Amino acid sequence: MASYQKRGKTWEYCISQMVNGKSKPIRKGGFATKGEAKAEATDIEAGLQKGIVPHLKPEPFDKYFEEWLKLYKPHIGGNTRERYLNTLNTIREYFPGEAIQNITKRKYQAFLNSYGSTRAKGTAGKLNSHIRACVRDAIDEGIIRVDFTRKVVLSGSVPAKRPEEKHLNYFESKRLTQALEKPVALSHYLILLGLTSGLRFGELVGLTRKDFDFKKSQINIDKTWGYTKKMHQGFGPTKNEHSVRKIKMDKTTMSIFKNYFDCTPDNILGLVFYSPSSKYKVLCNTAVNKVLKKILGKLNIDPISPHGLRHTHASILLYKRASIYYVSERLGHGDIETTLAYYAHIIKELREQDETISAKTFEELVG
Repeated sequence: MASYQKRGKTWEYCISQMVNGKSKPIRKGGFATKGEAKAEATDIEAGLQKGIVPHLKPEPFDKYFEEWLKLYKPHIGGNTRERYLNTLNTIREYFPGEAIQNITKRKYQAFLNSYGSTRAKGTAGKLNSHIRACVRDAIDEGIIRVDFTRKVVLSGSVPAKRPEEKHLNYFESKRLTQALEKPVALSHYLILLGLTSGLRFGELVGLTRKDFDFKKSQINIDKTWGYTKKMHQGFGPTKNEHSVRKIKMDKTTMSIFKNYFDCTPDNILGLVFYSPSSKYKVLCNTAVNKVLKKILGKLNIDPISPHGLRHTHASILLYKRASIYYVSERLGHGDIETTLAYYAHIIKELREQDETISAKTFEELVG
């Protein structure tokens, strides 16, 4: 049986337990309400009846996250690793020396509210996704019993860039591809391929001529190229195992690249977007961004970044009623939840159209 006691402004539970004939009670305090203490104590008592012994040794949250990152994320790319390390630094700042067992949902929510007060909601969401994955593994290991990230409320005070500002619509995309039908610079080829393939920038600059299968009209993606100081040097792995893929391409884009390969010599690395004068030996994101901005300016289209080409690619497919499962697979997302999160605004618009179609269909059927 558990007993409860209020100490100052917080509550503590004490669960009676005998180990080898000796009394070894389980105590834990710091709960804001008696209900919270009782909920956890009840959960632990249920586990004890099943032979599950709670992990009593305090595990500092920051140290656990650091070890979890090394153990479960050893092969992530440099940029992604940098984001996880930023999350680790945030944990160290907000929870210095705090045991993960002592973090309640209320305490974690207060942390998210504070963090989101000076950041965009999307930034808070990414941080929460890192911590949520870590917490779930901590539960599987028996370190903690309650998922304190479950159903938290995300907030942000910095206006995030609107989804429509990150990609082009169908007609804008058509005008851009028409302007690139006869590329005159290597960056033009990259912009065209970014739009028609949806590849990440690291995947684009990591392509070699051998990755192009002109008979099957498809491209193989199984590596990336480090194009910033935070990334690996030269060839490296894809963002995740799902990012290793082969994607079907349109014949026009493939024909443009076949002609380019036939008319230009290969390089020692075989890279499609090789740039010997560049520090990283490939086209840099900044230079491509400038070229893209210039082209869109001439077309009187609001600028987007090279990564916006990937969003444009996915948006067009969804508008054309490609399944969310196919789009997720084509983009190389780790799971479909990632795709749903990125393109929720488009899915919402399509849902409204689906409701109209549904109503009209059954009006015709019944009428």
